[in-house]
Amino acid sequence: MIAQYTNRRISPGSPEPLGASINHGGVNFSVASHFATAVYLLLFNNPDDGEPTDIIHMNRDDYGVWHIFVHGIKAGHLYGYKVDGDYNPREGKRFNRNKLLIDPYAKAVSGKCNHNDGLLFAYDIKSEEEDLSFDNRDNSKQMAKSIIVDNEFDWQDDSLPRIPESDTIIFETHLKGFTAHPSSGVKHPGTYKGFIEKIPYLKELGITTVELMPIQEHHVQQFVLDRGLTNYWGYDTLAYFAPEVTYCNKQYSGCQVTEFKTLVRELHKAGLEIILDVVYNHTPEGNHLGPTLSLKGVDNLTYYRLTGDNDIESMRYYFDQTGTGNTLNAENPQCLRLIIDSLRYWVSIMHVDGFRFDLASALGNLNGTFDPNAPFFRAISEDPLLRKVKLIAEPWDMTQYQVGNFPPGWLEWNGNYRDTGRRFIKGDDNQAAEFARSISGSSGLFQKEGRKSVESINFITAHDGFTLYDIFSYNEKHNESNKENNNDGANDNNSWNCGTEGDTADRHILLLRKKLIKNSLLTLMISRGTPMVYGGDEFMRTQNGNNNAWCQDNEISWYNWELVHKNRDVFEFFKKAVSLRKQYGPLHENEFLTGRSQSAGGMADILWYDKNLSDPRWDYPKLKTLCFLLYNAALQGEDNVHFLYFVFNMHFRSVYVHLPPIKNMKWYRVIDTSRKAGQDFLAHGKEKVLRNQKRQRCNARSCSLFITKSHSPLASIILQKFDPFNL
Repeated sequence: MIAQYTNRRISPGSPEPLGASINHGGVNFSVASHFATAVYLLLFNNPDDGEPTDIIHMNRDDYGVWHIFVHGIKAGHLYGYKVDGDYNPREGKRFNRNKLLIDPYAKAVSGKCNHNDGLLFAYDIKSEEEDLSFDNRDNSKQMAKSIIVDNEFDWQDDSLPRIPESDTIIFETHLKGFTAHPSSGVKHPGTYKGFIEKIPYLKELGITTVELMPIQEHHVQQFVLDRGLTNYWGYDTLAYFAPEVTYCNKQYSGCQVTEFKTLVRELHKAGLEIILDVVYNHTPEGNHLGPTLSLKGVDNLTYYRLTGDNDIESMRYYFDQTGTGNTLNAENPQCLRLIIDSLRYWVSIMHVDGFRFDLASALGNLNGTFDPNAPFFRAISEDPLLRKVKLIAEPWDMTQYQVGNFPPGWLEWNGNYRDTGRRFIKGDDNQAAEFARSISGSSGLFQKEGRKSVESINFITAHDGFTLYDIFSYNEKHNESNKENNNDGANDNNSWNCGTEGDTADRHILLLRKKLIKNSLLTLMISRGTPMVYGGDEFMRTQNGNNNAWCQDNEISWYNWELVHKNRDVFEFFKKAVSLRKQYGPLHENEFLTGRSQSAGGMADILWYDKNLSDPRWDYPKLKTLCFLLYNAALQGEDNVHFLYFVFNMHFRSVYVHLPPIKNMKWYRVIDTSRKAGQDFLAHGKEKVLRNQKRQRCNARSCSLFITKSHSPLASIILQKFDPFNL
């Protein structure tokens, strides 16, 4: 038992809602722990205090929920829990009444936990018995504290933009890294406020949706700090309701909540959505040898997937589906409630527009296997709030690859699109057919159960891997600065250094790299599906060949804004590619491109050709010049009808490409990625008519777009081959 003391007025309180809730002149505290024998609320005045001002025994209801009401305290006050019960790891019970715990429902956290002599562990880290031993030292001084938060905020009539998936263009970025570099020029670098200062830049790009890498409060492991590094990416969530404290200006206790809400409000004012990258597959408490920070000490048996009950040792160990030591047990009702409650909080109270779920296949467990009808998916589909926001899955984990298998309505990162796009653009053999399928919406993966092409998140780069510049600058990863002997990070990057590893002054190599980058950005913007660009790729940001910069909170990861000016031509090219996607309907519709007419007597939605206007030989390994024709109806406010003819020539040599003969129309050049800045992408209305209307030379490793114009809505087409090739 723990000695109790308080001079405060207390009442029994209520088991609902979970967490710390302000009302009626005080705060109701509630925490669920089915197997605990006692739970204590500890109140603190300061984040670094080791001695609480109050220790209060909480009441238990019939369902294992512990609660108490404390009169006279308010927002900004600090607290934590200590939970008593059996310490028997062999049975999955890891209660240690000496260890202060973060409230699983904490709305804010005071700071980072202080690693000191193993005090964050429930066992004696020096014992030969490892986690079967018991540590009886108090760690209240070393632990971060939970903060009481109210919901007061002036939202100024804020509402979610609700941008349709077909119009969505995602910009993935890191909140701190976006403005941390001195070149960012913001007043509050690396913070929520600093990000607000860069909203005009995002508007200029034309993207619609910001996807932030984790901003929920995360933990930094000791082994990372020992290397002089940190958990920069933040994929080790400690508190699922709390915005990250290090991204605020720390002017008062809990200010991170207000600053994050302000960011959301200002993004919405600009018409931009905000999606959070969330990590509900694991926590930083690791395996049986990991620290005890929150869920492990609150109720280990409830929140984690343990290996089973076939022998006396099996409940001691964790099922590791994530490569981090543990996996949350989303099949357990209480664990599932924590996930759903926190998601609802971020939508209803924090006004976010959706979520990208890290290693999402780990959440779809039903009786040990992935199932689109798993409790997690059912809970979201049945929730009137969550089913209306954007839901994006990273559809794999360390044990399975489930691309295309998520429920209808879910968007999924399409790893196949990424890999195929990289291979085709750098000129690999045997890629043309799969590249065409990717351009058309990846129907082989997503066309089932009424799903749409927009459910494929098309990307060539993301935070996990090379930047776009590095894809075409490095054959090998260079992760030495991560201090793991370059053994971390993926080895299969499908990259090409264009002849020289890393930086070079060779003008020809630099021009080639720019051309391939433009090819990649254009491919993203003209493909059916939902495009996602990794922030900084639009101005050729580099990580110096590091393809796993999770621990690099420095110039390796930060955005060097000087590159916007240095690589202005790529920046302008990307803006125009975004505008092109918005301008032409066939580039952003929901349906898959099939090679068939979508209406009786109409034209096929896409027609594929080789350079001679013949059907492509899809089985030919060296097919690297690929052309396709799209029809676009009159633009809004105009009477023009258009045909768009895209040419991808990924050969190392130039080729002559025949143009489809269109009656009463002329071909104009819009894009040629091999041309110099200003001529590579011509603005709408500034397209140049081709002197030769029958064929056009397309330079090596380049992409081109030609369009026709006609003021006749009855313009007809005469093609050498009208019969579409069915992919």
